[in-house]
Amino acid sequence: LQSSNSLKASYEDWLLTYGLSVSPFHMRWQTALFNRQFYNWGRWKPRFLYLWFSIGMVFGIVAMFGSVILLGKTLIQTLTQMLTEAPKAQNDRMLQVVVSVLPSMCFVLLSCPHQQVPGVNLPVSQLTYFFSAILISGVIHEVGHGVAAIREQVRFNGFGIFIFIVYPGAFVDLFTTHLQLISPVQQLRIFCAGVWHNFVLGVASFIVLFLLPAILFPFYYTGVGALVTEVAEDSPANGPRGLFVGDIVTNLQDCPVYSVEDWNSCLGDISEKSQVGYCISAATLQQLSFPARVYRRLDGTVECCSNNSLTDICFSYSNKLDSHLYACLPARKVIEASKVCRSNMDCQKDFVPSFCVTPSLENQTRLIRVKHPPHIDMLYVGHPMHLQYTVSLSSFVPRQNFLSIDLPVVIETFCKYLISLSGALAVINAVPCFALDGQWILNSFLEATLSSLIVEKQNRELVGFLILLAGSALLAANVALGLWMVTAR
Repeated sequence: LQSSNSLKASYEDWLLTYGLSVSPFHMRWQTALFNRQFYNWGRWKPRFLYLWFSIGMVFGIVAMFGSVILLGKTLIQTLTQMLTEAPKAQNDRMLQVVVSVLPSMCFVLLSCPHQQVPGVNLPVSQLTYFFSAILISGVIHEVGHGVAAIREQVRFNGFGIFIFIVYPGAFVDLFTTHLQLISPVQQLRIFCAGVWHNFVLGVASFIVLFLLPAILFPFYYTGVGALVTEVAEDSPANGPRGLFVGDIVTNLQDCPVYSVEDWNSCLGDISEKSQVGYCISAATLQQLSFPARVYRRLDGTVECCSNNSLTDICFSYSNKLDSHLYACLPARKVIEASKVCRSNMDCQKDFVPSFCVTPSLENQTRLIRVKHPPHIDMLYVGHPMHLQYTVSLSSFVPRQNFLSIDLPVVIETFCKYLISLSGALAVINAVPCFALDGQWILNSFLEATLSSLIVEKQNRELVGFLILLAGSALLAANVALGLWMVTAR
């Protein structure tokens, strides 16, 4: 027993020596190694820092009120979506921007769950981006608090990093007595600095993302197509006549592709619109077609080819006498050197009898012609979104073969995560909620503005408590309903 107690004491001394603290689901490390650097930052150009953190104070106060409005609208949208059988895509996109920022940032400082749950709605391949962006956003947030505190003559004790379950974060240790002695306005500069720095980080990441083509111009060029960087093994685009890493996609049907955004937009249009047809002369139609049994599928569409055929597709067309004719034709021979059409009128040329033949496919299924010169066109039959989800592309094409095709994608993806998660940390911490920056921002704001109107400090604290209670309930409702929406899908 004595040996066990001695070992425990040695272990605790070792943790204390290195600034480590370990508890169930939580581990933290605090150090004074960076104190000198923090003091150098806090004393650099005092006038500039005063202006910088004063702007941050105004932003933090506006963000506090704005976050309440934002969460209120989000809660209404979430409830509306839950009560609507067929929610609109627009609402879903808005929720992704607003609600999806609630997740991991809650784990970082709020001890509540984040919407981006690894293994649930976050791909494993994105975990490195996700956790790195969380850590950097948390560090920048705490650097803001630390530098602002030193600028306001508050003693800085140390900086640390923690891991809660699997989520990383950061913190600064300030001398509480000094913090309580300074004026409410000075406190506001300190408390708002974290939110302000996260906003600046998000803006900086957006600028880098926007200027990325210019930044990488000496090494990569854009506007020539979408470069294939990965094709999933189970992708319908995988195969000898499919797409390969390094191919440049230039067209989907008659929709030109100059970037990844064009690729996504074209697939979206193809998915929403009806299947296009292809012009074929009457003589060619008669030559290529062969008798086949026509039958209807369960969804009401018509099939006229053998189920064992891998090259033939059932096409529908109309003539002057009959508007429901079907022919089983070799897809590649029909499509190659043919222009797309919507009706027979689009195919009239040089008085040669022609028809607009349209693939007779199941609902939501499309025949898509993918051009990736100099290779032969890929003919894809399936749901357009399956093609979108299983093929990864980049808008950046290397100027030299030795340059990585993945580097621009890594930078682009990481910037998007920084924008999302740093913005999330700013929004979350601005909410007037217990245990968040918003709690201290609200208290200092009330002290700075209501001291003359509400003389009794207890009454001001009561007003603050009621507001914090409402803000906490609003945030909790958003997180709970947001998680329910994620898991329900």
